[in-house]
Amino acid sequence: MDPITPSGPGTQLLHLSPAGLNPNCTSLPEAAVSDREGRMSCRNVLITGCSSGIGLALAVHLARDELRRFRVVATMRDLGRRGELETRAGTALGHTLEIRQLDVDCEESVRRCVEAIPQQRVDVLVSNAGRGLVGPLELQSVEAARRLLDTNVLGLLRLVRQVLPDMKRRRSGHVVVMSSVLGLQGLLFNDLYCASKFAVEGFCESLALQALKFGVHISLIEPGPVATEFERKLYEEAATLDLSGLDPETRELFQGFYLPYSREVFAALAQSPAEVAEHTARVITSESPPFRSQTNSLYAPLATLKHADTSGHLPLAAFQRLIFQHDRLFKASLSLLKLLQWRKRRDMDHTKTP
Repeated sequence: MDPITPSGPGTQLLHLSPAGLNPNCTSLPEAAVSDREGRMSCRNVLITGCSSGIGLALAVHLARDELRRFRVVATMRDLGRRGELETRAGTALGHTLEIRQLDVDCEESVRRCVEAIPQQRVDVLVSNAGRGLVGPLELQSVEAARRLLDTNVLGLLRLVRQVLPDMKRRRSGHVVVMSSVLGLQGLLFNDLYCASKFAVEGFCESLALQALKFGVHISLIEPGPVATEFERKLYEEAATLDLSGLDPETRELFQGFYLPYSREVFAALAQSPAEVAEHTARVITSESPPFRSQTNSLYAPLATLKHADTSGHLPLAAFQRLIFQHDRLFKASLSLLKLLQWRKRRDMDHTKTP
């Protein structure tokens, strides 16, 4: 997800390439090519929020695809933050990856970016840019909530409105939305952020019914904690909030329990951006993309528990008891999960080693 930085409505293009080196995938400014069966041999992928984190990792992953199946238009609010993406893209830069400015909060910026793509053809849209907001509700202003919803919900709306008509006309396309497990389950002191992700989930679930009629797929990617600069800064800011106006019990709950709890959860469960990017790439390349896809299998019980009791009492009671009444068991479970995560990554590394 992109950090929040001011930007104008204009769209700038960097690194327009001469003829590409890929025989199956022409350089970015050129027209799309088809294989003998008329299918796209190389798909245009527009990704938002690529200055860091998941967006950056996914843009590089797809642009460096060994089969060269993608042309990646990697976008960000502030082109001054493009340095890391340029470095990690390497030789893909200017061939299978180009960088553009796009501010999802600005409809004109979205329009200009899409219109600058050859034939305005977006085969895969990855809506990744977003804002975060953590802290006691009493400390959150209505303006902060408005900015959060404008980016996380209306930003998605602006993007989809721009690309969906052409996808419907072609009866082909894939909208991939970076949601969260917090779009399925509420979390302490994440009230407004969860509200934005719940809205994203409802929007996509409703739209998917129409989209499938036109051959367009919609996929929600639902990560748990991800170790990114975005997340680190978010929790650093939360730790410096002025809590003097809170009642003592809420202050202790946030400062003495939630912040340490969050650090433990991230230490035990956080994935890397590369792990989420690999998972998302599998969804994009799937012949039958799933509607919902959680990147961390350890969170699968969340959805199961929530749907096991339609009254909502069971998941609320279970989480409350686990966190507040059985905290020792909870911390022991986190330690075990941390060990399992470490073993899983070790086994994956061994598998990748030639």
